[in-house]
Amino acid sequence: MLILPFASASSRRPHPRPNRSDDRKQQPKAFLVSLFMDIGYFNEMFRDMSNMGRETGNPAETCESNHAILRIAMATDKTFYLETFGCQMNAHDSEKVIGTLLHEGYRQVEAEEDAGLILYNTCSIRDKAEQKVFNRLNDYKKLHKAGKRFGVLGCVAQQEGEKIFDRAPYVSLVSGSASYRKLPEMLARLEAGENRITGLDDRQTEETFETEFTSRQNPYRGYITIIEGCDKFCAYCVVPYTRGKERSRTSSSVLEEARRIADLGYTEIQLLGQNVNSYRDPAGKLTFAELLAGVGQVGGIRRVRFTTSHPRDFTRDIVEVIDAYPTLCDHVHLPVQSGSARVLKMMAREYTPDWYLERIAWIKAARRPISLSTDIIVGFPGETAEDFIQTMDLLAQVEYDCVFGFKYSGRPNTPALTMIDSIPDVEKGQRLQVLLDRQREIQRVNYARHLGQVMEVMVEGVNPARGQITGRSSQNKPVNFTCAQPIAPAPGSYSRVKITATHPNSLVGEAV
Repeated sequence: MLILPFASASSRRPHPRPNRSDDRKQQPKAFLVSLFMDIGYFNEMFRDMSNMGRETGNPAETCESNHAILRIAMATDKTFYLETFGCQMNAHDSEKVIGTLLHEGYRQVEAEEDAGLILYNTCSIRDKAEQKVFNRLNDYKKLHKAGKRFGVLGCVAQQEGEKIFDRAPYVSLVSGSASYRKLPEMLARLEAGENRITGLDDRQTEETFETEFTSRQNPYRGYITIIEGCDKFCAYCVVPYTRGKERSRTSSSVLEEARRIADLGYTEIQLLGQNVNSYRDPAGKLTFAELLAGVGQVGGIRRVRFTTSHPRDFTRDIVEVIDAYPTLCDHVHLPVQSGSARVLKMMAREYTPDWYLERIAWIKAARRPISLSTDIIVGFPGETAEDFIQTMDLLAQVEYDCVFGFKYSGRPNTPALTMIDSIPDVEKGQRLQVLLDRQREIQRVNYARHLGQVMEVMVEGVNPARGQITGRSSQNKPVNFTCAQPIAPAPGSYSRVKITATHPNSLVGEAV
């Protein structure tokens, strides 16, 4: 069946579009940009200047004045390109960075070549992600000769600091996420011609990046960061060193942002944090579970998700509140990392497999089925074949719906770097493949249980090649479906879908 483009907003309830902004205030600088670039305004100014030239009888004066206006307009039209690497936290940070830049009078463009300022929001959780950034900088360094300015933001910026200037001398701005609140000040210095500008707050900062100028890029899901940083110091993880200590926003500010998101037309909210369930309300009003309930009761919101949870802070009341409020999605992502008590101790995770499995038992005892996903690292320094077997045993016991598996790779400043990493990379790869193959079979069985069920699916897009609409269930499972209508439902809308086929990583169905 041919799926036509989405229906116009006039034919259905409006849904959010990319680049929605939370900004409720006037934006004078952005207004000036649009004013100068408006053709009608240019025509009026040229006409006035031409009349002045006729009055003075000096055409050369008219021409020079017109050129001066053009130079002013071109100088005012500040452009930027931003590319994001890594997690959802980074994606949402970029939404806030974009909103700040727009408020400062910048205009976003779609290609590096068209931008005056080129920004990369970086991830350093794994070496591969870090190398991508420097490869990208190398690919486009030739643009520096054309007057382009480069900035490195995020975790690599915080991790490498001023060493980035040595490795990539054409970079003018280096800023970690804890310094984004200073972006207007740093941009002003950049515009004044300054080079080697840094924003590198230390781990002890109490500041969070709250802004009403968020430019929401996702057309169907609104993100809210409720806690930044990490105090867990797992042996393999760089996040505590790049994101700083844990610091939470007040529950009142979170709920106010949730209401703004609902006012924009969004019906799904995802709460974010490196350890989202480590949230502690600075005002002492709400626990994490109570905050979930509060967001779930915001008018117009139909789905609330949260990620990523840490097992150490996962409490029974989180399960109870998911059971109590249907708007809270029936999905929990709870990283285990290993099924071996010995490896977990070396990782400094501060829990045992039995302790973790007790939390899994709480989740499985819920009144409605809750989907489970996790992260697992194989090949951690000192992991034996027996340790790996214990991880495989835990995998079989929990029966996750999704597993993100990774080979261990050493990261700067982490305690694991001092451990002897004697496991060959080939062996790590083999263990990872064994784990993923086993998980694929578990998912094949899990997903097959949905055959014949009717479920609510939020539309995310269209796959024209397959003639299918793409979406996601409340359990975070991808659903690809067809519908009898010639015009596809818009992103952010909901469809009732009967599941007619299943795969290990997705469901297939028909709208009913």
